[in-house]
Amino acid sequence: MKIDGIAYRSVWLADDGWSVHILDQTKLPWAVDMLRLTTRDEATHAIKSMQTRGAPLIGAVAAYGLCLALRADASSEAMERDAALLNATRPTAVNLAWALNRMLTRLRNTPAKERVAAAYAEAALIADEDAAQNEAIGHHGLRLIEDAVRPGRPVNVLTHCNAGWLATVDWGTALAPIYTAFNAGIDIHVWVDETRPRNQGAALTAWELGKHGVPHTVIADNAGGHFMQHGMVDLVIVGADRVSRIGDAANKIGTYLKALAARDNNVPFWVAMPSTTIDWTLTDGVRDIPIEERSAAEVTDMTGRLADGTIATMRVVSADSSAANPAFDVTPARLVTGLITERGRCSASEAGLLGLFPERR
Repeated sequence: MKIDGIAYRSVWLADDGWSVHILDQTKLPWAVDMLRLTTRDEATHAIKSMQTRGAPLIGAVAAYGLCLALRADASSEAMERDAALLNATRPTAVNLAWALNRMLTRLRNTPAKERVAAAYAEAALIADEDAAQNEAIGHHGLRLIEDAVRPGRPVNVLTHCNAGWLATVDWGTALAPIYTAFNAGIDIHVWVDETRPRNQGAALTAWELGKHGVPHTVIADNAGGHFMQHGMVDLVIVGADRVSRIGDAANKIGTYLKALAARDNNVPFWVAMPSTTIDWTLTDGVRDIPIEERSAAEVTDMTGRLADGTIATMRVVSADSSAANPAFDVTPARLVTGLITERGRCSASEAGLLGLFPERR
C-alpha cells in the first residue's frame, strides 16, 4: 500500500540483507519513523510494546526476530529458547505461535550452519504469503461492497480498530476489500471507530486511509449504533486476532458491542482474516481464547498533539481511580454474518470453515 504515493510494506529487510525494518506504530500519526531491528530483544520489544502490531504482522515480525536470534546463536537449544521468548510477547493473536511453529518445523531438521539462510528464506515466504492472502481477501470481500452500491450515495462501511495494511504485511484484512473497492472506482466512505483506549482507529486506520485517499470519518466508539439506527451504515467489516473452529472471533475490545448493534439494526457484520488466524483447536472462543490484559495507563492516560505542535501525554481519569484494560473481546459466531478468507467467504460456523478448508476435517 502507499504513503503519499510511495509503496510500502509493514516489514521489510534493510539494504544490508539481514536487519529488519518496521514502522514504529506508536509514533503514528504524528511521525513516520522507520525502526531497524538487529537483535531478538529488539524484535520482542517491538511486538510487546506494540511498535509493531496486528495479528498477521506480529507473526511475520516474530519470524524475522527468530532469524536475528539465529545470527547470534544457531544451536538447537538457543533456537527453541528464542522462539519461546518471542512467542510469549502477546497472548491473544494465534498468528504469532503459528509463524514461530512454522519456522521451527522448517529449521529443526536443518543443520545449524544452514539455519540462518533457511530461516530468512522461510520468513520471507511467510511475509509474501500474508500479502497474497490479504490481497485475495480484498477480492473476495469486494462483492459485498459491490452489492451495497446505491445510486447517488457512497457505500458506508464501519470498521473497528486497525485491520489495514499496518496490521498485516500488506493490504490488510478488514480494509483489503475497502482498498480494492476504492481502487476499482467505487464510491465508498468509511466510518472509523476511534477504538479506545489505544485509539488504533483514530491514529492508524484514519491515517492509512487518508494516505491512500479513501474518504473516511472518525467517530467516537459509542456512536456506531446511532449511525446504524439511522441507515448510515451499509455493512461492518472488522478483522480478528483469533477465530475459533466454529467462527467465534476475538478482536479489539468493543467489537462485540458493534456486533450487537449490527444485529439489532439488520446490518451485515463480517469478519475478515487469513486462515493463519484460525485456531482449529478451539471450539468455544468465548470461553477459551486468552484475553490480554494491558496496562491501566492506556485507559487513564491519552497522548495527542497540542495546539503548539507539541506531543504530550496527559491523565484523563481522576487520580484516585483505578482502571481495567482487557485488550480484546470475543464476538460469538451467532452474531457474525460471515467470514472473509483468502479462499472465499463462508458462514461463521465449523461447517462453513471446513467447506473452505476441508484439509482440517
